[in-house]
Amino acid sequence: MLSEEFYSSVCGPPVAPNTAISKDVGIYCHALTPSYAIKSTFKKSSAPPNGLALGPSHVFTAQQDKSQVHVYSRARGNQEVTVTFPERIRSLTLVGDVLAVGTNEGSLILWETCTGRMVTTPPCHVQPVSCLAATPYHVLTGSEDSNIHVWTLSRLLERNASTELEPDLTLSNHRGAITALALNESANPETSICVSASKDKTCVLWNYQTGEALRTLLFPSVPLCVAIDPGSRAVFVCTEDGGLYLIELFGDKPLIGRHSGETSSTVVQVTSPLAVADPDIGPASCLALSHDGTTVLTGHTKGKIMQWQLTDNGHPTELADLNASVTNLTFAPLLQDPAPTKPTAVVKPSLGEPRYAFTSQLETDLGPETRFDTILHEPGFPEDVLERAILSFTEPAPQAAANDLETQKKLDELWQIINEQRALQKATLQKFVEAKSGKS
Repeated sequence: MLSEEFYSSVCGPPVAPNTAISKDVGIYCHALTPSYAIKSTFKKSSAPPNGLALGPSHVFTAQQDKSQVHVYSRARGNQEVTVTFPERIRSLTLVGDVLAVGTNEGSLILWETCTGRMVTTPPCHVQPVSCLAATPYHVLTGSEDSNIHVWTLSRLLERNASTELEPDLTLSNHRGAITALALNESANPETSICVSASKDKTCVLWNYQTGEALRTLLFPSVPLCVAIDPGSRAVFVCTEDGGLYLIELFGDKPLIGRHSGETSSTVVQVTSPLAVADPDIGPASCLALSHDGTTVLTGHTKGKIMQWQLTDNGHPTELADLNASVTNLTFAPLLQDPAPTKPTAVVKPSLGEPRYAFTSQLETDLGPETRFDTILHEPGFPEDVLERAILSFTEPAPQAAANDLETQKKLDELWQIINEQRALQKATLQKFVEAKSGKS
């Protein structure tokens, strides 16, 4: 059975006196399956909501009301470097080797962690960037000014760009501060779904590549955190009153898509939560889904991490008590995408002359893959190889038969020449013998 891990961060003072929990631990690594346990901890961090990003080898955390990002090594379990930015950090997310940072001044900063290159946009938001969401192609910034900007990642990272960096689209249906963003990683413009939560008590489903508002969901209290099911079939929302809501997108009455019976301007009133947490654990500040979508975890302001059952009126159970406000929950990837190179270290942003160096380790053979390599890395013999081997024993291939006929024809011609030469040699020797006999 695969081991499923998730990371959590805490912020603020201890909730209650508890000597069993270290006061200076800011990040926890948990094992969820096959049995729950805290595997490791990282010290000296105080990450705000939406301030934790997890990479294959490092953990990045923004620091509450500071312009610093702490970088931790997952393998060694220690802090490697502290990076200071020109503006105070409010939120961050990781896209491959690029850390996207949202600031209190409303700017977006991109930091290439493998080269140290840094790109900063103008302050396109008039208030802090409260949350970020990203795919390998786009970055979305949500702000307390109620707007969401959509940026193309490749255009932001373009070298020697001649135009000023501006967002591609602005999504502006909300009337309150954006509290959370979640999106799926679809490359198809028709299925690029994003969910935004706001203090105006609504969540809006967007097509973030076209800017179209697909549907508005109205809740009885402020939605604080959202997540999309791994199959993009449903949306999970935690609200300020402690409720967890499950909204199916393609159920008996589809909310979006061509089979939806209502127009996109129709507001959906959501009143029935899946379950409600006890008031004494505080509202949820973060929400995370397992990779198969069957486990829902929430982190609360009173230090609890709760696990929810996907059944009606299923009361959540306590998974852990960290004795400080839980601000972030992130599941670690089960499998890593293969990459030809692996950066050896995190390079601090370069604020001076832009000279960049990329140092990495080769992880794969950069030459062309041979057929033997393909067969070697497959489980067992490939089916086409076995079929060709069986056919070679039963009947010759058409090309092989044609080659055999051509070879036999050439052999017959050679034997004919050899026989002619033998007959000529025999006749010559006979004349020589006769001449020699006549002279004697």
